[in-house]
Amino acid sequence: MAQTEPNLDHDISWFLLPSYWAKMVVALISFLCFANSYDGDFVFDDSEAIINNKDLRAETPLGDLWYHDFWGSKLSSNTSHKSYRPLTVLTFRINYLLAGGFYPVGFHVINIILHCTISVLMIDVFSILLGGLQFSNKGRRLNLAPKSSLLAALLFAVHPVHTECVAGIVGRADLLCALFFLLSFLGYCKAFRENKEGHTFSILWVLVSVILGAIAMLCKEQGITILGLNAVFDALVINKINLLELIQKLLHKDKLLENAGQLRKGLLFRITLLMSGGASILYIRWRIMGTGPPAFTEVDNPASFADSLFVRAINYNYYYSLNAWLLLCPWWLCFDWSMGCIPLIKSVSDWRIIALAALWFCLIGLICQALCSEDSHKRRILTLGLGFLIIPFLPASNLFFRVGFVIAERVIYLPSIGYCILFTYGFSLLSKQAKKKKILAVAVLGILLINVMRCTFRSSQWRSEEQLFRSALSVCPLNAKVHYNVGKNLADKGNQSAAIKYYREAVRLNPKYVHAMNNLGNILKERNELHEAEELLSLAVQIQPDFAAAWMNLGIVQNSLRRFEEAEQSYWTAIKHRKKYPDCYYNLGRLYADLNRHIDALNAWRNATVLKPEHSLAWNNMIILLDNTGNLAQAEAVGREALELIPNDHSLMFSLANVLGKSQKYKVPIHC
Repeated sequence: MAQTEPNLDHDISWFLLPSYWAKMVVALISFLCFANSYDGDFVFDDSEAIINNKDLRAETPLGDLWYHDFWGSKLSSNTSHKSYRPLTVLTFRINYLLAGGFYPVGFHVINIILHCTISVLMIDVFSILLGGLQFSNKGRRLNLAPKSSLLAALLFAVHPVHTECVAGIVGRADLLCALFFLLSFLGYCKAFRENKEGHTFSILWVLVSVILGAIAMLCKEQGITILGLNAVFDALVINKINLLELIQKLLHKDKLLENAGQLRKGLLFRITLLMSGGASILYIRWRIMGTGPPAFTEVDNPASFADSLFVRAINYNYYYSLNAWLLLCPWWLCFDWSMGCIPLIKSVSDWRIIALAALWFCLIGLICQALCSEDSHKRRILTLGLGFLIIPFLPASNLFFRVGFVIAERVIYLPSIGYCILFTYGFSLLSKQAKKKKILAVAVLGILLINVMRCTFRSSQWRSEEQLFRSALSVCPLNAKVHYNVGKNLADKGNQSAAIKYYREAVRLNPKYVHAMNNLGNILKERNELHEAEELLSLAVQIQPDFAAAWMNLGIVQNSLRRFEEAEQSYWTAIKHRKKYPDCYYNLGRLYADLNRHIDALNAWRNATVLKPEHSLAWNNMIILLDNTGNLAQAEAVGREALELIPNDHSLMFSLANVLGKSQKYKVPIHC
C-alpha cells in the first residue's frame, strides 16, 4: 500500500544509521540513563504495592489477583483506589517467586529492560508516525524517516520525566502498559499490508490489536486509549481524511454522497470493531470493579473537591500546563506533588494564569495548523503528535472522573510520545530555515546529553528513600507529605530529634495531617513527653474518628499516664475500627496485666497470637504471666506451642527454660 509523502529527513542534519545499528544505539543509551538504579531499594509506593501486598505471596490464590486492586485490596472495599492492574501484579509475583523473596535487584532489572525494549520499539512507531506507512513488494514495511525516527526515539529514551517509571518499581505498570500499547499500534499497522488475495486489510490483525489494547489496560488504565489512537491513525494516514474539509462537507446536506467517498477502505467497519472491542473491555472491567467511585481525599487532589466550577476548571488547566512544562523542561522533578505543593488558584488575579494562557495559545496554534494547513504532510504529523500527546493523558485529566493526584510524572510516559513527534517536526522546520544546520544539530545533541546526565542523576536519587525524599524539599517545600516522609525516614534510622522537626513542619503545613500527628505523638511518647503526645493523638482521632492506629497509640499514652479506663476504651475503639489488630490486643493485654486482670490479659494475648501467630511478645508475655501465677504446666504447653511456630526465638527459649527449671525438668529438650 503506497503512501507518497514528503521526506521529513530531507531537511534534518542528523545521523543516518542502518535500522539494526539505530536500535542498538537507542537500547544502549536508554540503558545507560537508568543502569545505576538496578541495585536501588524499595522506595515510596513500592512498600504498599510490593512488600505489603499479599497478592505476591504463593499462599494467595492466583484467581484473587482478578478481584483485587493494584495494592492488594478487594475492589469491593470502600477504601480501594480501583486501580485494576492484575497483569502488572502478576509480574511482581513472578519476580518475587523467582528471587525467593523481596530482593529489589530483580524488580529493577526488569524495569530497565522494559524501558530499553520500549525505546527500541519507538523507532518503528516514529518511522510510521513521521514517515507514513508504506510496504515493499515483498511485504516489508519501509522506514521513510530513518533520521527523524532515530532522533524522536532518542528523545523518548533519555527523557528525565521517565525516571519515576523506570527507577521506581511501581512504574512497572506504566512500562508494561506502554509496551502493549505500542504492540497494539504496530499490530494495527500490520493489518494494512496487502496479502496474496489482494485484500487491503486484515481483520485478524485488527482483532489482535484490540486484544493487545485490552492487555495494555490490564497493566494500567491508560492502555485503553490506544484504540482511539488507532482510529485516528486509520482516518488520517490510511484514509487521508482532511478533518476540516470533512466537517465542512457534513454541514452541506447536498453532498452526503461525496462524504461517503471519504469513508472508503473499510474505515467504518474497522472503527466499529475498535469501538465494540473497547466497549466490551470497559464493560467487563466495570463488572469486575463495581460501580463505586475510588476513595480519595481532599489532600490527594484538592482542586477536584473545590465547590466552584470556575476554581476546578482553572486549576485543572493549570495542572495541564505544569505537565506540559515537565515535558519541555524536566528539571524540577518530585516523587509527590500533593498536599499543598501546588496551591489552588482562586482568582484571575493570580499570576499563574499566565501559564494557562501560554498553554492554550500554543495548543490552539497547533490545532489550527493541524486542521487548516494546506500541507497534508504537516496536517498529518501535527494531528498525530497532538493525538498521542492528549489522548493517553485523558484518563489522568480529571475530566471523566476524579484522580488521586495533582501531578504524577509517571502518567506522562505515554503522552511524551506526542511531545517527541512535535519536537522532531519542529526541529525539521528549523533545520529547513537555518543556514548553519550543523549548529542546530549540535544544540539538539546538547539537549540529549543534558537529559542523559539528568536521568542518571535523578535515577540515583530514586535508589534510596532518604535521597528521594530530600530531593523533593527544594522542589515542593510546601508539600506536607515530603516533610512527613523525610521525618519518617529519619525516625526509622533512630534520629528522633531531626524527625520531630520535620513532623512538626508537616503538621504546620497541613493541620489535618493525622498520620504526621500519629507519628509525632509516638516519638513524643517514647521521649516521655506524654501530655503533648496525648494532645496530638486526641486531635488525630477527632479529625479522623476511624484512625485505628492513633486510637491504639492514644491508649498506650493514657496507660502510661495511669488513666486505665480511658486507655481500655481507646484500645477497644481501635479494635472496633480494625477487627484484625494483633498489636492492639497485645497492648490491651499489657493493660489488663497491670490491673491484675490475668484472665483478660491471657485472652487478649491469645487473640493477638491467633491473628498473628509469629507475635513473639504476646507469646512470651503469656508464658511469663502463667509462670508468675504458678501455672507451670500451662506455661510449658504455651511455650512449646509458641516454639513450634517461631522455632528460633531466643526470648521464648529463655522463658520456657525458666519454666522447665522451676518444674525441675532439667534435661528435657525444649524442641521435641
